[in-house]
Amino acid sequence: MKNKKLALTFAERCRNIMTANWQAHLNTVKVDAKGSKEEIYTSKIHYMLKRGKPYIWVKENDMHNMNAIIDERASLSVSSIIPGPIMSLLRSTGKFPARVALAGDISYLKDDKVQVVMESLAESVLSEHGTVNQSSYAVSSILSSAGASCGSRSEHLQWLLTESSNYNVYKFNIRSCTYMDGSGGSHDVELNEVETSKADLLLPFSEKLLDGINQSQARRRALMLFCLEYYNATARDAFILSLDHKGFDVLAKVGAGNFSLQYTWKEFRFTFKEEAEDMEAFCRMLIELEEEALQRVKGFSGLG
Repeated sequence: MKNKKLALTFAERCRNIMTANWQAHLNTVKVDAKGSKEEIYTSKIHYMLKRGKPYIWVKENDMHNMNAIIDERASLSVSSIIPGPIMSLLRSTGKFPARVALAGDISYLKDDKVQVVMESLAESVLSEHGTVNQSSYAVSSILSSAGASCGSRSEHLQWLLTESSNYNVYKFNIRSCTYMDGSGGSHDVELNEVETSKADLLLPFSEKLLDGINQSQARRRALMLFCLEYYNATARDAFILSLDHKGFDVLAKVGAGNFSLQYTWKEFRFTFKEEAEDMEAFCRMLIELEEEALQRVKGFSGLG
């Protein structure tokens, strides 16, 4: 469960967050008739990754458009996906979702380049829709448990295919990347380690998988069992906090120690024996882990 070869680097954490999400906060420098005012304007935007590069959609009446004409400097803040009630629980531990902070420049795309980006989005929508339709029972049972507001990355971006005329599209040229952990610590990351052109077949479905697992009492009991079997921690409740190709993180309500009757929320990391290349592999490995933990319990209790 603690395979060092499958430990996540900060660059991988950044890639995971950026690939799973579809919205971010864009920051540009305010401008007026006299030029840059060195004040920051922020709003939420939608984006997609194409060959490791963020392409962002900005509403036509958004101040970012005017700012970018005078001063191309910008930054993006992308948070990890936290569906359902987990956000309040995470805050109760004094932590916040991990996020990626990108600094760079934004460049306006002309119509021909916009068309290429829109075609790429359309392909992603079709591909992810097909993946869901062709998924096995193990996968579909988890996805169907997710809330109605949860969707794949492309499902959240699909409306842009018909509303793109109301938006300007920009390419975000990354100059620096920083990983911000849940405790506020920052870690600079080399750009060549973050940018990748490899298609990701798992993370675009993060939100639905996370919420689907958390909506299932049986799955959450399995998470509690993992905490007991692999960390010797007795959990009263547990939620899956994040997932990736190498494993997943769990937020569990465990005893404070020393026979205390008080409980606190604590994070635990669980790794697979090998990487999960796609959604099918992730769900298969999760089920195998559940079966393995049950066998360990039966063996320990003499029931096997």
